[in-house]
Amino acid sequence: MQNQTPARKRDDARIGLALYQPDIALNVGAVLRLGACLGVPVHVIEPCGFAFSPAAWRRSAMDYADLTEICRHDSWDAFQAERADGRLVALTTKGAGALWDFAFAPGDTLLIGRESAGLPNGVHQAADARVVIPMQPGARSLNMAMAAAIAVAEAGRQLGASAAAGQDDAVGVHPG
Repeated sequence: MQNQTPARKRDDARIGLALYQPDIALNVGAVLRLGACLGVPVHVIEPCGFAFSPAAWRRSAMDYADLTEICRHDSWDAFQAERADGRLVALTTKGAGALWDFAFAPGDTLLIGRESAGLPNGVHQAADARVVIPMQPGARSLNMAMAAAIAVAEAGRQLGASAAAGQDDAVGVHPG
């Protein structure tokens, strides 16, 4: 498959998205579309709560799946062994600080947990940083795809949108 790659290059400076054992195919499809449109590679850490196959991701992401760099990992351990250098930043309701206060760096990978259960403690603790998207009191969590879009947009705002996507013309781009 042309768009399915085992892992990013170790020196890849792009922001990445990693989905930990996602439950809902349509959410993954929305994240794949986000990855296609913004040039962000998407890592899917299996097992998924649905059959994750080229047919499934084309069904949920439509023709955007063919434009997305999809990196499949058979397990958490495989992901850890294959992932690019850079920090692992968990988006979690148990975050230590607000997303807006976190300083993103080129090469960061944003980690998002299962829709039904979030990240298990061991995975949560393996992250280099844990951030939360502030919400109104009483709100439990955002949709996973919406959280991914918010976090990628914030990383792009901080680093310069083309820098977050690893585009060559982004060297030296920094927001005012």
